[in-house]
Amino acid sequence: MGSSVYFSKTYHFRIAGQRVTLYKKNGESYEHVLMKALGYAMFRPLFPQLEIERRIGLRYKPDLVALNDLGRAEFWGECGQVGLRKIAWIAKHSGAQQLALFKFNITADHFIAQVRQEVDERYRPPSRIRLFNFHASFLKDAGEEFDEVPESWYERFEI
Repeated sequence: MGSSVYFSKTYHFRIAGQRVTLYKKNGESYEHVLMKALGYAMFRPLFPQLEIERRIGLRYKPDLVALNDLGRAEFWGECGQVGLRKIAWIAKHSGAQQLALFKFNITADHFIAQVRQEVDERYRPPSRIRLFNFHASFLKDAGEEFDEVPESWYERFEI
């Protein structure tokens, strides 16, 4: 028997008129799946080549990634529970011009302080790493179809 990933549910979103299908893996939360869809909706206008969960030949597989013409990460998005070591590795090795962290209802100040401590200053120049902290209340408003992500659903922080 191989090490197959088992999916427990399929979600179909309609984002800006485009059908986007995401698969919830066993053990993965719905919030994680939804944050990938929301991150996609937020950054697709800036990065038309944005993809969800595409392997790019690095140690980690991004939740969201936009590659440039040379096949290198221009944008990297991580959703949900992501460790500080992983964030530091991505900041140092991905080459991404922008790194977005999508979190669900966390204490932002504490998290930002941890990231700043873990990620060397040279890998977090101004506006490179951003936190999008979604409020718990957005879950009742978020459906499976949206054209944009209202700013009232989250707080944005520069790290």
